[in-house]
Amino acid sequence: MKKSPLLLLGCVLLAATVSHAADRPNIVYIICDDLGYGDVQCLAPETSKIPTPHADKLASEGMIFTDAHSGSSVCSPTRYGVMTGRYSWRTRLQKGVVSGFAPSLIAEDRSTVASFLKEQGYDTAIIGKWHLDFLYLNPETGKPYSQKKHKTPPVDAKIPDGPITRGFDFYHGFHHARNMEAVIENDKVIAHDDVVNMLPRLTEQSVKYIDGRKGNEKPFFLYVPLGSPHTPIVPSDDWKGKSGLGDYGDFVMQTDHAVGEITAALERQGLTDNTLVIFTSDNGCSKAANIKNLEKQGHLVSAHLRGSKADIWDGGHRIPFIVRWPGKVEPGSTSKQLICLTDLYATTSDILDAEVPSGSCEDSVSFLPALSGKPIVSSRNGVIHHSVSGHFAYRQGPWKLILARGSGGWSSPDEKAMKGKGTEGQLYHMGNDPGETNNAYEKKPEVVIKLLTLLKQDVNRGRSTDGAEVKNDVPLEEIILWKSGRDE
Repeated sequence: MKKSPLLLLGCVLLAATVSHAADRPNIVYIICDDLGYGDVQCLAPETSKIPTPHADKLASEGMIFTDAHSGSSVCSPTRYGVMTGRYSWRTRLQKGVVSGFAPSLIAEDRSTVASFLKEQGYDTAIIGKWHLDFLYLNPETGKPYSQKKHKTPPVDAKIPDGPITRGFDFYHGFHHARNMEAVIENDKVIAHDDVVNMLPRLTEQSVKYIDGRKGNEKPFFLYVPLGSPHTPIVPSDDWKGKSGLGDYGDFVMQTDHAVGEITAALERQGLTDNTLVIFTSDNGCSKAANIKNLEKQGHLVSAHLRGSKADIWDGGHRIPFIVRWPGKVEPGSTSKQLICLTDLYATTSDILDAEVPSGSCEDSVSFLPALSGKPIVSSRNGVIHHSVSGHFAYRQGPWKLILARGSGGWSSPDEKAMKGKGTEGQLYHMGNDPGETNNAYEKKPEVVIKLLTLLKQDVNRGRSTDGAEVKNDVPLEEIILWKSGRDE
């Protein structure tokens, strides 16, 4: 029997709709806070003593990246890079982190991955920690509250430049750890709550958001920047004692549980097959976790890597990175390719085959080819690392150049201890020496010169990828490469 032209047209339109939906996957991006590479059991089975069954399951169903790096070894700079595809030292944030009660670090006219996806027809939500500055306004006078007068932002304080002005449709969470009591929804502080309730709150809100997608055909981007296992290290009563390693181990387990609840909600709503899930961390584990005590119990937070949070050594910025995308990523696969958390923006653009706005994601490269086992095609010569004190490093292939004498962070020996000692910089072959123990700085001057030249080019051009030269937000003289000085 012949089909009517109208029926045939309907079939074509339906097929096109299904195909278009498949080309626009939901994206769930879970970024933990201070979770070390060695804290995830499947990444370091010999030295991780904390059970992480849900992250392990995600890895068994997807791909582990073993050479993924955050944009910095501390919170705010990394989060800026995730959102904008741009290194944060191109802004006023040259070291350390932001503390809130200040205008947004993301310029109002700068495109973010959220605003980009929104333009592509996505619903966008952030549930968790922002830590990129915004103002708190008195709802009656419209004037900004002062951090000196208000340790915790008052209930009903209005936020004029938060996530919902940077591409998100919905926001529920907090600014950063020291203001964790202030619960924010959209553009207002809605409550004060005990910090121990924040992780359960974020878990519940994430699940609620996914469950609320039932019957909604629009794709969505759910950004879940958890505030754990960062300080305050406050596992709920139900999780205390679970790890046998103290509060930090318990808190990591509770964080892993949140991942399990999110993936279970996707499964419950039939969203698993068309959802790209990324699980990662903003930097390495903090010394606040009592790293030495964990080590005595056989748990190495950075696995085989040197250093931890704040450091320029890889323990500060090489992070867990697991991707699950059914039908696109081979289950149980591994990639050794070098990527950075600034790469989310370009990757989403590649997935959607959509051009990014001009003047955006200057330091972002798509890792989409790696998801199918192919080489990443990159115009970026290398990845730039940054420590809490603003010390730079440059990684290209196996070589890593560090413009610091010590850790550049909190680990010993730090820059103060190394003043006038050792070599002015460090050079390591990460393939042969992932623990960064054999400094080849003086033995390989040609490699030092090459990597330093590339670093200077990437800084001076305002971008590390191909494209027209652009300006950094600050004058070049404010971006100091050699913070510990050079030998004359």
